[in-house]
Parts: sequence; structure tokens; C-alpha cells
Amino acid sequence: MEIKTDFLVIGSGIGGLSYALKVSEIGDVVIVTKKGDTESNTNYAQGGIASVFSKEDSFELHIQDTQKAGDGLCNPGVVRRVVQAGPGCVEELVGIGVNFTKKRDEDKQFDLGLEGGHSKNRVVHVADFTGSEIENCLVKAVKSKKNIRILENHIAIDLITQHHLRDYKRKPDEKIRCWGAYVLDIEQNQVIPCLAKITLLATGGAGRVYLHTTNPSIATGDGLAMAYRAGVCVANLEFIQFHPTALYHLKGNSFLISEAVRGEGGILRLKSGETFMEKYHPRKELAPRDVVARAIDHELKKSGDVCVYLDITHLDQKFIKLRFPHIYGKCFSLGIDITKEWIPVVPAAHYICGGVITDMEGKTAIENLYAAGEVACTGMHGANRLASNSLLEAVVFAGFSARSSKEKFKSIKDFSLPVIPQWSLKGVFDQKEWVIISHDRDWIQRFMWDYVGIVRSNRRLEQAKKRIQILLDEINQFYKVNPVTYDVVELRNIAMVAGLIIECALQRKESRGLHYNIDYPEKDDKNWLKDTILRPSE
Repeated sequence: MEIKTDFLVIGSGIGGLSYALKVSEIGDVVIVTKKGDTESNTNYAQGGIASVFSKEDSFELHIQDTQKAGDGLCNPGVVRRVVQAGPGCVEELVGIGVNFTKKRDEDKQFDLGLEGGHSKNRVVHVADFTGSEIENCLVKAVKSKKNIRILENHIAIDLITQHHLRDYKRKPDEKIRCWGAYVLDIEQNQVIPCLAKITLLATGGAGRVYLHTTNPSIATGDGLAMAYRAGVCVANLEFIQFHPTALYHLKGNSFLISEAVRGEGGILRLKSGETFMEKYHPRKELAPRDVVARAIDHELKKSGDVCVYLDITHLDQKFIKLRFPHIYGKCFSLGIDITKEWIPVVPAAHYICGGVITDMEGKTAIENLYAAGEVACTGMHGANRLASNSLLEAVVFAGFSARSSKEKFKSIKDFSLPVIPQWSLKGVFDQKEWVIISHDRDWIQRFMWDYVGIVRSNRRLEQAKKRIQILLDEINQFYKVNPVTYDVVELRNIAMVAGLIIECALQRKESRGLHYNIDYPEKDDKNWLKDTILRPSE
């Protein structure tokens, strides 16, 4: 069995779904998603989309804020293109039914939120569940298209290139081409070659590489790992954004407390009630995320406490419930009334600013393979992502990639896809061996948190590298001799991405943006004002 289509989209977040809608205008589309159709990092995004709509704001100010947060590593051309495209993309989302929160005035303009690192109010939002609203509207729009097929509960294993052809011998200087992916039907335990003329990676991030994360369980770095194995360079994976304020609660499952809570006046306090952000940055709670995360990390290590607290009890109770209904409801269900009690919070892995290297159209180095969203390194975020620029970049680059893909498709639409070998599922799964090796996932998450977390050192990174190499060898050996399963695919990807993050962190001999190494505490613009690039052959 195999599936053939014009466009294959791997991932069902804002980037993948937006792209699918656009390319469906000229061809058939298959969307592969690991869980249900709305399970993605987009669905968990509370803040909103940063975009210029206020008369007091300007593209230049948004560009400056983005580049300042990026700490010297943003691509200025990319930042300008994305920022300028933002308002149009927001209006497109409105066109498919996204009901962004409006002001209570006659003009009914967008209610623009303020978040850390922004000099003006520019975050377009739907209360505090923006991602969920966008995701639901996009899924509804996609399902209305007869030529878009969604494969739920399917996980991509590897990209299909000419290397999978029988008796293939690569010619000198021959470019690698992507013809889709091998996809595991999780419920049927069947691997299907899903062949496509153009493929988009929109698999999101890899927060589940870490013990504490705001990401859903699906965020295991699948796209990063697949692209790297296929021969695509990755960059800047040392820049892991730790969200400063995840809910600290045994039943909270690292629930995100949005940046917007601080934007509306939330105050960070120690257990004693003492404030501390004034010691770390002049903008206090509205400092960039990396500053706030490191400040909390330092205070917790100094005090030995398990969390700090976010206080919004001084705000009007009706305003809190109206502005943050999702956060209020979640906390209240856990016995915390945020109108009267402080919210216990800790930092958690949130976003990877690096990823699969693309150009300004979303193209990767592999022919017919694009990437958009968190899986991609476009040059937008540099060393630190500005709050609410993630959904912006994803939807804008989905548009760039779709436009380029449609042009490409015109020249290859009559091309016949090659005959691809079926995936072998021979053998019997070694359940006893799996019981042992499955513990590797927990080990990886724990030592990544301890050794490759908010604050790093050469010694910790070297120890992490030794450990991950041992685990990678064990996992790859198990993968080679056992039939593939969902858990094995994820574990293999988590281990590979962890290794890539460690390698990038070891290469950068300075502290910049989200990467802080106590052995190199200062920035080194002379030698390190550049991307950290890993090539698969290295």
C-alpha cells in the first residue's frame, strides 16, 4: 500500500494548516499528524500574534524589538519581510473565522496586548486561548476542502529520498531530492510510503527533550531529526527558550502562564513576598524571557525554594476573569483562585529558536522540501525569540512557502514519482529489551534539564555529550533489529535532537541570548556573531 499526492504536509499546527489551505488551490494535499487534528503546539499558545495595528506603533519599532531580543543574530531581511507581512496574515485569519478580541469601543479595533521585550502594545489575541481558536478555525477550513486529506494518528518516520531507491548510486554533485515520507499508521501498526512531489515539514518543536516543558507530548523533535538524517543542515539549537512562568503544581502538567499576565501588570515575588526582578533588568517583569528565566533560576538556586510566585491580586477581579479565562479556570480547578492568591511558577522549556535551515521562501537544501514554524531556522528569531513572534513567523512563512511551492509545482506537476520500496516490518518486537531501553527517554529528559538547561558549563555539556552518545548507540541498535513502533520512533528522535542541542551548545564559546555558559559569561561579537551550523556529514 502507498499514498500518492501532490503536496505532503507533516504536522497540523498553524504553519502546516495555513500552507495546506493555500496549496490546495492547485493540487491535492495530504496532512500527516501524530494525534488528533488539533493537537499541536499552536493549540497551546495563549499569548497571540505580534503585529503592527496601532497608530502609536510602526514596522520599524517591531523590527527593532525583534532584533534586540535576537541579540545580534537575526537576519534583518527576514525580520523585515515577516513583520511587514504580519497585518495581512492576521486579516487572512480573520477571514477564515478567527474572532480576535476587540476593544469595547465604537471602532471595535483589536485589543492589543503588551508582552516582554515589546516597546508597544501589538499582540493580537483571543483572550488567553489564541492558539486554540486559530487551530480550530484552520481545521474547520481544511476539512471543508475536498482535496485535502488528514491522516490522524500517523507519525512520519523518515523522509524519502533517492537513497531509498534500490541499487541507487549517487552521482557527483547530485542534489538530494525529497519524494515524501515513510509514515506509520499507529492504530494499524503499518508503515505506508506517502509519496509527494513537494513536502512541507511543519512538525513544531522539541520541548519533550526536557523534563519540564510547556509543550504537549507530541513535541519530540521529529522534523528536526528526519531532516538531519536526510542531509539537511540545522542551526542554532543551543538557543532553547525557557518560558519563565509555567504553573508549578503536581497536577498542572507544566501548564503555561502566559507572558501576557506580566504584560497586564503581574508581579514576580519570592515566597517571602519580596520582589526581585528590579535587580536584574530595568524593565523588571517585562524584561525579555531569557532574562526573567535566568533571574528566577538564580533566585531558586539561592533560596532552595521550588518555585516563585506571580501576583495579579491587585488587578480587578472581573478584568482577570475576562482577560484570562483559560488560566483562571485551570488554576481554579487546581484550587488556586488567581484573583486572591499568588500563582506558583517555575521556568520550563518552551521554544527552540534554531532548527532546519531554510531560505527566505522556506526552502531547505533538499529539493522539493520546505519547512515552516518552530522546526525551521529562518533567521527570524536569532538568539532569542521575541514574545508572540512564533505564530507570526509560522503563518507568514507558511505563506512564503506556499507561494514558492505553487511556482515549483507548475514545473514538476507532470513528473512521475519513482517506485519506492515498501517498508519491511519483519521480525518480532523484543518487549523485554524495550522495557529496559524505554527508560532512556526519562534519562535524557532529566540530564538535559540538569546539564543543558537555563545555565550551562563546559563540564556539564561534556558529561551530557558522553551520556547521549551511549544512549544513542543503544537506541539505534534497538531500532535496527526491531519492527518500528510509535514509542521507538519518538525515542530515536528525542535522542538525536538532544545530541544536536548539546553539540551546538558546546560549539558556541560565549554567552548570548538564550545560551548562557558560566565558562564564557560574556558575548564575543568578534568570533561568534554568527550562526552555529551542524552539517550531517560532521
